[in-house]
Amino acid sequence: MTWFQAFVLGVVQGLTEFIPISSTAHLRVVPHWLGWGDPGAAFSAVIQLGTLISVLIYFRKDIVELATAAITSLIQRNLMGTTESRLAWSIAVGSLPIVILGLTFKDFIETEARSLTLIGSSLILFAVLLYLSERVSKQNREIKSLTMRDILLIGVCQAFALIPGCSRSGSTIMGGLFLGMTREGAARFSFLLGLPAILGSGLFELMSLIQDGLGQEGVTNIVIGIIAAFISGYISIEFLLQFLKRYGTLSFVIYRILLGGLVLWLWA
Repeated sequence: MTWFQAFVLGVVQGLTEFIPISSTAHLRVVPHWLGWGDPGAAFSAVIQLGTLISVLIYFRKDIVELATAAITSLIQRNLMGTTESRLAWSIAVGSLPIVILGLTFKDFIETEARSLTLIGSSLILFAVLLYLSERVSKQNREIKSLTMRDILLIGVCQAFALIPGCSRSGSTIMGGLFLGMTREGAARFSFLLGLPAILGSGLFELMSLIQDGLGQEGVTNIVIGIIAAFISGYISIEFLLQFLKRYGTLSFVIYRILLGGLVLWLWA
């Protein structure tokens, strides 16, 4: 991989991580179209650290509030004492499904699951589910109204993102909409819920790459990819929140179906 390829993949990662069109699918399809090799699940996970930084900066006030509430609840030995502390600990619990399933099926996710046929099919299937979720959603709930059960259910939906082509943001937004959340509320919560999963997978894969031996070129490519993902990711957060508020998810649904159909037509 050249530094330019790492830069392009970082931009692709940042732009597609939060928009519900699947960053994994694009990090597999774009290199294939350009005649590059598959960057691999490990590299894709590591450059997610760039998008993690963009979330930490963009939602810094929310994150500080939740972290403070969680620490205070530990000191007071009352984890569910306030709305903020309940939300913070519920997010931790809601992250368990993707962590458990990700570790259980790690080998499959990094090999067979990256087939273009599966990616194309997943793009279409979860586009339909996302469309249905918006059609049935009452869109009258915000983040602080979520219960532990609600967040665990959204966490299960987030775990679908282990299937390339699903989209982590898309599956969590879908789960939030099925539970009656507003589009913007579901999107904002998808960012917060994704923090532990992105941090965990990114650091885990980074340690694996370091153990295997990165070399100077490998380190340079990862740094370039992370920086590019951070910048493009920060831009895409603001875009998604404003776009969903005005137009909903239909454009993303149509895009996913068209891209999935093209992938299946060309490579299935």
